[in-house]
Amino acid sequence: VQLQASGGGLVQAGGSLRLSCAASGRTFTGYATGWFCLAPGKEREFVAAINWSGSSTYYADSVKGRFTISRDNAKNTVYLQMNSLKPEDTAVYYCAAVADHMASPSPYDYDYWGQGTQVTVSS
Repeated sequence: VQLQASGGGLVQAGGSLRLSCAASGRTFTGYATGWFCLAPGKEREFVAAINWSGSSTYYADSVKGRFTISRDNAKNTVYLQMNSLKPEDTAVYYCAAVADHMASPSPYDYDYWGQGTQVTVSS
C-alpha cells in the first residue's frame, strides 16, 4: 500500500489544520494507522493511532484534547484534526500503516510510511 500525506501548512498558534493520509494500491481496510512527527534535533515521536475499524484511538499525552484521529475506509483515508496548535507542534508529520495489527505507538510496528507533510506553527 502507498501512503500520501497532505494538509500541512503554516498556521498561527491557536489555529487548526487537518492532515489527510490517503492510501492507494489496495484497500485500507484491515490496516492500523498512526501519525508520527519529526522536528529538527528531536527523535521521531508518536502522535496518534487508530485501529482498522476506527473503534480504538490512542494519543500522545502532548496532543490529548487537541488532536483527533479518524478514518473513512470507504475513501481509504485517515485524518488528523489538529486544533489549538502550539509552536512546539511544528514538525514534519508522517502517516504509517500496518496490516493485521493493533494500533501502536511504536514506529517499529509499522510497515508502510508516507512522505511527510510540514506543519509550521508561528507564535
